[in-house]
Amino acid sequence: GGAQGYATSLDGKKERVETLKGLLDESEMIFTVPANGLTVSEVQGLRRSLPEGTTMSVVKNTLMNRAVEGTSYEEASADLLKGANMWFFIEEDIGGTVKAFNSFCKENGKKESHSVLGGVIEGIAYDAKGVDAISKLPSKLELITKVAAGVKAVPTKLARVVKAPGEKMARAIKLATAEDEE
Repeated sequence: GGAQGYATSLDGKKERVETLKGLLDESEMIFTVPANGLTVSEVQGLRRSLPEGTTMSVVKNTLMNRAVEGTSYEEASADLLKGANMWFFIEEDIGGTVKAFNSFCKENGKKESHSVLGGVIEGIAYDAKGVDAISKLPSKLELITKVAAGVKAVPTKLARVVKAPGEKMARAIKLATAEDEE
């Protein structure tokens, strides 16, 4: 009995750890949920619903432990490496990923059994409430858009302020000439 194949060989495990290290390097945040009790079709549906740049993977705790060694995730993820875990490696869209996972849970009746266990961002561990709070913050793109809109508005407002006295003067001259003609 037992599993056989490349994934269970030492070389397969080493390659898996390297793949995980690559995902960790690119990730802005990671979070985990229970992996048990999900069907293959449910997992496939969840994968399809995730935003681009997010990777979801069921990882053995020993392999995840080796992958986080020497990274900013090491200390923070220690408490999360218990039981069967499905990990989400998020490059950019934290809010979109958590929203996609929450809607998956709602649609499939998994809200009670599959809530977020916790996550790590910049070496700090967060519980489920912390992950949810972080997911509600504006994304980098949203912040850049707001700053760009603010910067774009400044020259327009400045032009209006500079132009206003001239317009008032022009109106006064026009009124004065209109009165003279009468």
